[in-house]
Amino acid sequence: MLDLNFIRENPEKVKKALADRQMDLTLVDLALSLDIDRRNLLTRVEKLKAERNVVSKEISATTDPAERQVKIDAMRQVGDEIARLDDTVREVDEKLKNFLASIPNLPDPLTPYGKDESENVVMRTVGELPKFDFQPQAHWDLGTKLGIIDFERGVKLTGSRFYVLNGAGARLQRAVIAYMLDLHIRQGYEERYTPFMVKAETLYAAGQLPKFIDNLYHDIEEDLWMVPTAEVPLTGMYKDEVLEETTLPRRFTAYTPCFRREKMSAGRDVRGIKRGHQFDKVEMYTYCTPEQSAAELEKMLADAEATCVGLGLPYRIKQLCTGDIGFNSMITYDVEVWAAGCDEWLEVSSVSNVGDFQARRANIKYKPEDGSKNRLVHTLNGSGLGMPRTMIALLENNQQSDGSIKIPEVLLPWMGGLEAIRQS
Repeated sequence: MLDLNFIRENPEKVKKALADRQMDLTLVDLALSLDIDRRNLLTRVEKLKAERNVVSKEISATTDPAERQVKIDAMRQVGDEIARLDDTVREVDEKLKNFLASIPNLPDPLTPYGKDESENVVMRTVGELPKFDFQPQAHWDLGTKLGIIDFERGVKLTGSRFYVLNGAGARLQRAVIAYMLDLHIRQGYEERYTPFMVKAETLYAAGQLPKFIDNLYHDIEEDLWMVPTAEVPLTGMYKDEVLEETTLPRRFTAYTPCFRREKMSAGRDVRGIKRGHQFDKVEMYTYCTPEQSAAELEKMLADAEATCVGLGLPYRIKQLCTGDIGFNSMITYDVEVWAAGCDEWLEVSSVSNVGDFQARRANIKYKPEDGSKNRLVHTLNGSGLGMPRTMIALLENNQQSDGSIKIPEVLLPWMGGLEAIRQS
């Protein structure tokens, strides 16, 4: 969330940011209009309360019963008006809060301008694309023939966009998750096992509500929400807390299943496991000071890249333009891996610096060593990596001419001696 004082003082700067993001500029004017209404209402309320205080003293000093009753009746009407205005202030406060919550973060000056994803910038490509002396298969054919992906039973159990991983397929996914968690721990992140359901206020603090309400799964009876990413509980861990500067940066990693009500276009990515309403992801998350955040962004990106290198996946780095960065983000780098069977680049991580945008919503501050006023922390997040696209690349890039899949060496410790997945 942006600071209201900043919006008051820099409305044109905020409008330019919205324009660069290809968003509606009227959000700013509407928020400022509500802010003016709120301040005018507060002025009226304070004036009436001051009048009531003065007259209350007069009533105490009035000896004439008739005169006293007149003043009491007049103040009763003033009290009713104050109560009405207080209710109106609460309504305006709620509207203003919702408008502020719908205004995205300001893009970093280093984020390139662009209208949409077609104008994202490819920064570098690392590794050689795999070459085959046969026609590589897509994972939906490869996995079905090997018996490790069962689409029919996924649909039977839940519906379209769900699947079942069998045997070595399930074990391979578990191995990838374990490998990534262990790698991130070595990179300096502390592992956390967090709830897969959270309160609405936790989602609000992470910038998911109210913006993405249509994409979230909600248990109405308990008023709990399934997490769309581990970023949400990792943000909420320190909600309404003050950290010591000497403890920053704090880096965390966590595995969660993720649940998102994807709004998918008809006919888009209908085959395979690329897009679904449930998927697994290992997250990296950092709390730091504003002065540390640029370096922490570079570290997190390097750590995501190291995951690709360890798994032997060719990858490329894209910097997202203003028209494609996420709602919370100031600057984002996407990591995409090559999938030989699909013949396309698949995004497996978005590494973002959010600045103090989430911290303001979540009220997370730190106490500076010099004893000065508490400041908002900066937060960063990135997948390290996301499934199932990492699985897709592993299956398709490591397929052999006999239809088997070679297991990357780094995953062997979790595969129980299995070096390749073959048709049984």
